Amino acid sequence: MRPSVYITRRIPDSTLEKISEVCQVEMWEEEDIPVPRAVLEEKIENIDGLFCLLTETIDEALLQKAKQLKVISNMAVGYNNIDVTAATEKGIFVTNTPGVLTETTADLTFALLMATARRIVEASDFLREGSWKTWSPMLLTGQDIYGATLGIIGMGRIGESLAKRAKGFDMRILYHNRSRKEEAEKTWGIEYADLDSLLRESDFVCVMTPYTEETRNLIGERELSLMKNSAILINTARGGIVNEAALYEALKQNKIWAAGIDVFEQEPVSPDHPLLTLPNVVTLPHIGSASIQTRTRMAELAAANLIQGVMGEPPRNRVNQDVVQARKIDV
Repeated sequence: MRPSVYITRRIPDSTLEKISEVCQVEMWEEEDIPVPRAVLEEKIENIDGLFCLLTETIDEALLQKAKQLKVISNMAVGYNNIDVTAATEKGIFVTNTPGVLTETTADLTFALLMATARRIVEASDFLREGSWKTWSPMLLTGQDIYGATLGIIGMGRIGESLAKRAKGFDMRILYHNRSRKEEAEKTWGIEYADLDSLLRESDFVCVMTPYTEETRNLIGERELSLMKNSAILINTARGGIVNEAALYEALKQNKIWAAGIDVFEQEPVSPDHPLLTLPNVVTLPHIGSASIQTRTRMAELAAANLIQGVMGEPPRNRVNQDVVQARKIDV
């Protein structure tokens, strides 16, 4: 009997075919609506593998309903939507998709930085609304990027790729990380700084750190008050790292110049969220890895993790290394 799996969102046909070759598959067919909790509670009871997204909360209560689940394959790098501790206690592999979205997310981060600095969205709206009457010396003036100081909080793969792009703009690059990255310092000419110094000195601050209990509200009222009033904050990491209420007040009171946000604490964000009312904020719907090629590669990697897990093999990209044994399945 083939292992059974449940997929929580429509994935590329080529990826679905690969999974279907070895597994009995059920899939939530709605493109833009997350699978309802009640459906997930029903399906998880008798499946061997779960292919999910950040939109699904896989908590202890849900995992208690799983009778034979062996692997949770998250189609994302982050996995704060999953109670990894509870999964580990039940001997369930948790996997993610690292590496494949590094360059695409770095592209989007720098694009968001540029769009915010040069007021691209605001300028486009200005033109489309018929407000452009004449050329004016200070009309829609923004901030220079070339030669500016970039502060990167979290020097992982994406942080390094962002630094590589910034070097092409001759930027001075500061970074803050849990540990020094001496090889990256040599390669990219970047400088380590404590968090407060980075915030004080940077013209652009990019949040690239993972979401953890330690990084929740890492950037709040105090941290924003350290930044230059001409500085720009970019967050393409995870919602909840930047305190949104504090950011709103800092932007509204012109304590910082602008912000570019791809992630929110609650997603999808409400259309009446205060940050969406400000002209000096560029907001995006969590599209950091949204290129056709990258999303396809993410799905393929998540599928490979899923198949390894349901077949009783420790998946290559497991995040809970303590789970090293899985029950073999008769196939």
